[in-house]
Amino acid sequence: MKLSVKWLGVVATLAVLLMVFGLYTRPDFMFNLANQVWGCF
Repeated sequence: MKLSVKWLGVVATLAVLLMVFGLYTRPDFMFNLANQVWGCF
């Protein structure tokens, strides 16, 4: 049981990392995100 929970965590982590790296391939999204973060200051 614990082994399956561990693998579920590994798969979930890899999925999140792939989504983040996918967003880096979209420069317009990263530009908008940077503007929103800068707007907080």
